[in-house]
Amino acid sequence: MTRSVRLRPWQKTALERFAAHPHPDFLAVATPGAGKTTFALTAAVGRLASPGGPRRLVVVAPTAHLKRQWARAATRFGVHLDDQWSAGEPLAADMHGIVTTYQQVALTAPQLASAARGAMVVFDEIHHAGDERAWGEAVRTAFAGASCRLSLSGTPFRSDTRSIPFLRYELDEARPDFEYAYGDALRDGRVVRPVYFPRTNGHMEWSAPDGSSWSAGFDDPLSTVRANQRLRTALSLEGDWLAAVLAAAQERLGEVRRTHPDAGGLVIATDQDHARAIADALSWRHGSRAVVAISDDSGASERIAAFATSDTPWLVAVRMVSEGVDIPRLRVGVYATTTTTELFFRQAVGRLVRWTPGVPAQRSYLFIPDDARLRGWAHRIAEVRRHSLRRDTGERPEPDPAALDAVRAEPVRGGEQLSLFAVISAVATGIEDPPGPEPGSEEPVPGDGTSPGDDRGDDEGLVLTLPSLAGSGGPGPVPALPDGMVPEGRPDGMVPEGGVAQGLGPERLAPPTATAPLTRREHKASLRDANAAAAADIARRTGWPHARVNAELNRLAGVRRITEASVEQLERRLRRAQAWRSQL
Repeated sequence: MTRSVRLRPWQKTALERFAAHPHPDFLAVATPGAGKTTFALTAAVGRLASPGGPRRLVVVAPTAHLKRQWARAATRFGVHLDDQWSAGEPLAADMHGIVTTYQQVALTAPQLASAARGAMVVFDEIHHAGDERAWGEAVRTAFAGASCRLSLSGTPFRSDTRSIPFLRYELDEARPDFEYAYGDALRDGRVVRPVYFPRTNGHMEWSAPDGSSWSAGFDDPLSTVRANQRLRTALSLEGDWLAAVLAAAQERLGEVRRTHPDAGGLVIATDQDHARAIADALSWRHGSRAVVAISDDSGASERIAAFATSDTPWLVAVRMVSEGVDIPRLRVGVYATTTTTELFFRQAVGRLVRWTPGVPAQRSYLFIPDDARLRGWAHRIAEVRRHSLRRDTGERPEPDPAALDAVRAEPVRGGEQLSLFAVISAVATGIEDPPGPEPGSEEPVPGDGTSPGDDRGDDEGLVLTLPSLAGSGGPGPVPALPDGMVPEGRPDGMVPEGGVAQGLGPERLAPPTATAPLTRREHKASLRDANAAAAADIARRTGWPHARVNAELNRLAGVRRITEASVEQLERRLRRAQAWRSQL
């Protein structure tokens, strides 16, 4: 099948700049939801198909869940990546490459150095390479021999104390080779949603670990230590503050679902026990279903993927959806975590900005405590939103940083017994009422006919035909699936040559559904299961031992070991088994 991809203008410009870049390292910074994955995979297909270009692709992602997401997205481009590769395991002949994590790179750098020699490497959210010194060193060791390294980031970042490999620095700040900011995307229209930040004040009382008792609202100036304790008190379900905020968020989600029926909400919790308690509260207080995704749960990735394609109202998570996870239907969020860094806050906002074609007035809402630090981060994003959506008057006032100074810096006292911390009470006061989901507020909203770019249809954009990878030195195109297996679907934004994506927006790669393509690894797993079932049936009918049946099927199909077999070999082995059974 000839594959085409519809590119947004920024993606076309970034690809042109990437193609003309004279150096092996390229950093692209683009706001969450803009289509970094599509840009990277289009660039990768072009390099893999070019004469003399790399013959292997390695993608490094922050989490195990994102490995699977990358593998599925790549399959839609005709690129087959093994998201379960492990050190010492040979790369199958019908795979174009692998997806791994920064943590795995730190553990397997020497083995990856061999696999990545001469390859193209894509670093998803490259700032993670600076999380730990060992990670940065391992990334450099593993990928120094790559022919091309494309680094991606969706969050502005600095690294003043620990440099990140393969990036260009000026005055301690990483300099992108291409940048597409949130404000740029809002001005273009139909790329990202504007996000609003309803804030909730309150009055909190708590007993500190040192035995002292405290009472304060979010407007009261406190030291950093006490401000953290105040925030922790507000977010505890032992008080009434969080319950009131969840009720307001539930009401807002209900209003949004009138025009966006499958819209979902996200609660970012502090820890695993907190997440489970919030899900229980949503259920018994509001009768609303909630999916819980925590890192220690082996089925968390599957639950996130199922939530992405369902109409379940709420997802409660700790850190698993802080960045990169593509759930376009998320419209309402509750920031219920004690993490107050700008990087994490921006990552949380990024989960709510992904545009959904065909939905009117796509505002999103992140309910936040009226903590001065969070208020400051929200203020900066809101200023960008207002400047991007208002009619251009030439005025560009600077954000007011005063909110960030409300929490006085004070050294954190060590040795506190956190177990002695106790919540006494927490009451919400002054919950803000943000603009409603309907048009008519003072700010224009992309998609309702009042903002720049609204005269552009969702199906407009450059349609680029992707070069075929068959004959380029890597594996060929996807073989046909056996009868009875799920056929390969056509994702949003992907169109056959000469065709039109009916009702689909530019570059919204849908999450896995019942009609989405299997990754090659999943395809092989299904074929191995079918082969095992057929061999067991033959053994039952003939009385032969299983080992003898499998050895004979391997001989007939020309397979050395089933774990190393290609899709073509597994299909041939299954046909031999089916023919054998028909003769019994």
